[in-house]
Amino acid sequence: MKDNFSSQSDQYALYRPTYPASVYPYLMSLVKSYNCAWDVGTGNGQVAVELAPFFEKVIASDISSAQLQVAPSVSNVEYIVCRAESTPFQSNSFDLITVAQAIHWFNFDQFYNEVKRVAKPDALLVVMGYGNIKVSPAVDEVINHLYKNITAPYWDNERTYLDENYTTIPFPFNEIIPPPFSMDLKWSVDSLKGYLNTWSGLKHCVRITGRDPISEINDDLLKAWGDEAEKTVSFPFLLRIAKINK
Repeated sequence: MKDNFSSQSDQYALYRPTYPASVYPYLMSLVKSYNCAWDVGTGNGQVAVELAPFFEKVIASDISSAQLQVAPSVSNVEYIVCRAESTPFQSNSFDLITVAQAIHWFNFDQFYNEVKRVAKPDALLVVMGYGNIKVSPAVDEVINHLYKNITAPYWDNERTYLDENYTTIPFPFNEIIPPPFSMDLKWSVDSLKGYLNTWSGLKHCVRITGRDPISEINDDLLKAWGDEAEKTVSFPFLLRIAKINK
């Protein structure tokens, strides 16, 4: 698993989008029991905190201690630094295992073997994520230029899984097909720029070339945005669910 997000972990916590609130009650309707959940690649703990009201305990793991340092402190959430593919957890421990915007960084075979080991019989595995942002035709054109022309050479190969909306990740389980969920948020242009600055491809570009890609598109972005204080920004919400049969 790669660690692309330890740097600027405070920005990641501030500017990454939140997942649809309605997805959590839906997932709970599929869970068999509510003793312990594991949020893998938790980053700033965004999903772990949402799971906390439903479970007696939530374990949230990440390889980035810097990310975990900015995660919220919640009484029944325990943060642990470890790899997704090799954990200190006992076998048959978890009722729910979630992975949000992270599974494309994992070694799939090793991670799935670990999932099978630590999951309880009939535990739920949930893989979530989001694809490329949509705002308006004018704004989207600027963002697409940033993505496809400026930062394109600097993205890790794993980004392809997100471009393909997680349809091509290996998923060797009995899959549950969920209903559609919308992932729409109200953002200012500064929030949008903050989000764009968290792109791993953009951070690689800055590190390798010394360029500031956001400053290069700033004038065009402001012009495309117009006078509105906030706009609705939309992400395709990616969701794959399976029961772990043992």
